[in-house]
Amino acid sequence: MRPENLKTRIFLDGGDPDETKKIIGLLGFLDGQTTNPTLISKNPAARQRIEGGEKFSREEILEFYGQVVKEISALIPQGSISVEVYADTSTTSEEMIKQSREMFSWIPNAHIKFPITHEGLKAAGKSIKEGLRVNMTLCFTQEQASAVYAATEGAKRGDVFVSPFVGRLDDRGENGMVLISNIIKMYQKGDGHVEVLTASVRNIDHLLYALKLESDIVTAPFKILKEWGEKGLLIPGNEYTYNTKGLKVIPFKDFDLTKKWQDYNIYHELTDRGIESFSSDWNALIQ
Repeated sequence: MRPENLKTRIFLDGGDPDETKKIIGLLGFLDGQTTNPTLISKNPAARQRIEGGEKFSREEILEFYGQVVKEISALIPQGSISVEVYADTSTTSEEMIKQSREMFSWIPNAHIKFPITHEGLKAAGKSIKEGLRVNMTLCFTQEQASAVYAATEGAKRGDVFVSPFVGRLDDRGENGMVLISNIIKMYQKGDGHVEVLTASVRNIDHLLYALKLESDIVTAPFKILKEWGEKGLLIPGNEYTYNTKGLKVIPFKDFDLTKKWQDYNIYHELTDRGIESFSSDWNALIQ
């Protein structure tokens, strides 16, 4: 069962409903799930089809994604399920919005994932005004998180997530968990409408430190949530220290959250690289 002193919501990062069932069975609860094109491409049914030499049409892959999401939603009806639009570097906000409307109609508890690009932020702002919920993904800087705050101004709490990718920052020698701490601190002076979702979790310490920082949400792969469950749903106390392993500290910057979202510098090479990777995995499924 959910520990009483657990303040962070726990999401599974994955595209296989069987994993969802196993984690719910192991933990006794699950607050939501995050999906993306890469995770859907690793779904056993999709993999079996591809390995058999048969790809999907664009209509079929969307139908497949929708079916997977519906299965997951039925398992976590009170939670949030993040569904990601297809976007490459040339995808327009209008194209993203068209996809988001369809995906949002699949299930009653969707958050639509948009990349933190000019077109993605534009799409998010319009989607929020239409009553959709969003999860702004591939976040690597405080300034990107500031732009998310500004672009979704007026949204109510629960409707907007921002997903900093801690593992990908660690990969290049920067302490991704410091970014989580910095964004949480920065948002404390705001109205609270954007929730921080710690993503790209690579190990149990990422998960435990996210809990200690009281990140609103943390999403983790099956094997990490399994390890956490087997450790008895450990909640770190004051004695817990995070091993930085010599990673470079990302300095805190005191950004003004009242500017227009267009006034922030949102470029980050890892965002572009992530978009390229997700779109490539998606395209690999299509004939």
